[in-house]
Amino acid sequence: MTDDRERILDWVERAAMFCTDEYAVPPIAGRVLAWLMICDPPEQSAGQIAEAIGASRASLATNIRLLTDAGFVRRRTRPGQKTNYYRVDDDAWERVVRRRVAGLAAFREITAAGMELTGPDAGRTRRLRVAHNVFDWMDKAFAGMPGPSSEEDTDGS
Repeated sequence: MTDDRERILDWVERAAMFCTDEYAVPPIAGRVLAWLMICDPPEQSAGQIAEAIGASRASLATNIRLLTDAGFVRRRTRPGQKTNYYRVDDDAWERVVRRRVAGLAAFREITAAGMELTGPDAGRTRRLRVAHNVFDWMDKAFAGMPGPSSEEDTDGS
């Protein structure tokens, strides 16, 4: 294995373990995501991914589906070919984060309903209000905020 390829695979493993620790995804899913972020060409078949990260095709299929459902990975086909190719689109991270923030902010409505239920019970209402205020803050912090895809590419590419 060349030094460059070894360094890339070390990075893939480092990124995969971060995803496993922070997002509770299986290590294979983290490796697939990391590989698709750094590989060249950016679209890879399941066979190419499996070979690159040393995964079985069976575990790969399950983990690619998980990443596809989460919005990180997109499946593409090419005219005249039956092979599926996978890639991480440039806006995948922004889409996933915005969807997660919207989901968390939507919980604000649930905490508001809980506060209505608890009424004057200060202890229960306080716990709900703390959560409600966090979700309200997140919603306001992200509302109208331009995403990175709306900014110019700063690396000159």
